[in-house]
Amino acid sequence: MTVEGKTVRDLVTAIKDKEISPVEVASYYLDQTESKNGDINAFVTMNDKLLAEAKEAEAAVMRGEETGLLHGIPVGIKDLTPVKGMRTTFGSPAYKDHIADRDATIVKRLRQAGALIMGKTNTPEFGHKGTTDNMVFGATVNPWDHSKTAGGSSGGAAAAVAAGMVPLAEGSDGGGSIRIPASLCGVFGFKPTYGRIPMDNNLGNVFGSSSPFVNHGPLSNNPDDSALFLEAVQGPSTTDPFSLPLLDSHIGSSYLEEQAQGLRIAYTPDFGMYAVDPEVRNVIEATFDNWRALGMSVEIVDLNFDMDRHEFNGFFTSMWYASSAAGSAKLLETNPEWVSDSYRDMIEKGKPLMASDYRAYERNRSTVWNRMQTVLQDYDLVLSPTLAVPAFDYHLLGPSVIDGQQVKEDADWMMTHAYNVTGLPAASLPAGLSQGRLPIGMQLAANRFQDARVLRAAKAYMDAYPLR
Repeated sequence: MTVEGKTVRDLVTAIKDKEISPVEVASYYLDQTESKNGDINAFVTMNDKLLAEAKEAEAAVMRGEETGLLHGIPVGIKDLTPVKGMRTTFGSPAYKDHIADRDATIVKRLRQAGALIMGKTNTPEFGHKGTTDNMVFGATVNPWDHSKTAGGSSGGAAAAVAAGMVPLAEGSDGGGSIRIPASLCGVFGFKPTYGRIPMDNNLGNVFGSSSPFVNHGPLSNNPDDSALFLEAVQGPSTTDPFSLPLLDSHIGSSYLEEQAQGLRIAYTPDFGMYAVDPEVRNVIEATFDNWRALGMSVEIVDLNFDMDRHEFNGFFTSMWYASSAAGSAKLLETNPEWVSDSYRDMIEKGKPLMASDYRAYERNRSTVWNRMQTVLQDYDLVLSPTLAVPAFDYHLLGPSVIDGQQVKEDADWMMTHAYNVTGLPAASLPAGLSQGRLPIGMQLAANRFQDARVLRAAKAYMDAYPLR
């Protein structure tokens, strides 16, 4: 059996049946990384024990031991997530030699499921923006076009999956950081319901993932593989006070038992505020007939939050400015040379914000939540573009003009923030290609706890209409 073209589910079954060994799987992906990573810069630190751990995984199979959901599968881990004994830099020169002394809970659970940690994937400094470059490792570029961005902040993860260097990768998403690079790199990215996967990257601030909501989640080639990942890592943890009870313990298989037919989809082209590249809009709207052919309905709805783009992104980014100032103002003061211009700007904007300002943003969040609930009373899913544009040059923060409108380069092209404000589950899946042969993603979201609904609809679509 060959590894190329196989899903994670295929590989797990083949390993269990002794048709292929974890060593063969790990060796294949190491070869792919060695041949491609120099051009793409997706992985920044490799696990030098990978093959030894693969041999241990092979021995467990040969001994007839019970194996986990991801036994023998290499997984990339974002460089914001601690992996014990491995360099974890957070994309910052301040931590360029930092060796993590613990595994984050998500890493522990991946190991318990039999996954092999492939290495650490590139991220912008502290994950602060929607593109991936930093002063430690440089930029990650898009596998489809090396002059374009892979997106961020899980850009290394998405690029690694898209380039075939790893079949599955962990990301984190506080403003679209899983869905943005998934859209730009043409892979599947899933942000579960907030709290479903414990977030404990920073034990010094276990409450820090709530404003806005920050999630771990998978990047993969298909929803099946992401569902297995979710099943392996979900559930409560004492290290995350917001972690949820175990909801559906077999989501990796149970969601497959239900049909997507009959699901009602509400489509918004712009959330009532975004400027969207007409090419993106055309590609997304060309999928309507496909959704309907799969037995789902699609209706255009007026979904807006009674805020223009400036007001919406103003309160959303201000939450991040406040968090950046709280976490990194001292670093800027003591070692300004270690702070990038874009991160410095966030810190400086966060310093003057008052606690009363911060609490007032909860009213804005409530408006978004209430409007989403109104739509989700009548529909099962909400469909939109993931991003307002296809991939742009990797040295930019974003476009300055979209469809003839001046926009903020660092925020106005990301149509992902509403689901970090509310914590609802959301995915990006490939909708098609631009005229320049760059992937365009569509965003699919559902109500709280309806993760399986998103996965089921995405699977039906991607099985029938793979990206070509």
